[in-house]
Amino acid sequence: MKILALDSSGIVASVAVIEDDILLAEYTVNYKKTHSQTLLPMLDEVVKMTELDLETIDAIAVAAGPGSFTGLRIGSATAKGLGLALKKPLIAVPTVDALAYNLYDVSGLICPIMDARRSQVYTGIYRFEEHKLVAVKQQWASPVTELIEELNKLGEPVTFLGDGVPVFRSMIEEKLQVPYSFAPAHVNKQRAAAVGTLGMIYYKEGRTETAMEHVPEYLRVSQAERERAEREKAKQA
Repeated sequence: MKILALDSSGIVASVAVIEDDILLAEYTVNYKKTHSQTLLPMLDEVVKMTELDLETIDAIAVAAGPGSFTGLRIGSATAKGLGLALKKPLIAVPTVDALAYNLYDVSGLICPIMDARRSQVYTGIYRFEEHKLVAVKQQWASPVTELIEELNKLGEPVTFLGDGVPVFRSMIEEKLQVPYSFAPAHVNKQRAAAVGTLGMIYYKEGRTETAMEHVPEYLRVSQAERERAEREKAKQA
């Protein structure tokens, strides 16, 4: 089985190809460029370096959200375009699930946090049980203070990762009452390899969709939509 995986849900852009239990290639960039500039050239380079015939892939796994609205749209459009052209199914992998999967078989709780602005994070709470990722609480948008309260109630050691860590690290250190740690650089951001590996599990479980069916999961409305609603509300007042 061969899976092409894409992740442009956050500040990182990442492309990977996985065949069975082998990571054939992964190209990940965390730099000051837009995903519209990076994702397709990265995909083209991976295809050339691995001499990959895209017709031979079984499915396309894509980080389906939450995350950056623009990044999710670029990743979704790329996956949909490939799916339609190649007539291949898509596997929508929740972004926070894939982040948690970076820390395979870590003991205690795993808590990815993505900076969602306005003192909020996209997050979830996970653990591994018998080598399987289990959601203690599925991904959701949360004020950081509420997430910390939730973790304090659970009372277990927790490992944090994600681009929200440098933003909210001082608050975590100040308010969290349970043992905690922060994942190191090589596993603390989005990786298409995790999307593809988790996507392969979902594929075997039959959790696929057509390219036409796929839509990103934003979890909350965009800033533009929020501002428009506020303007309309003000007009009605």
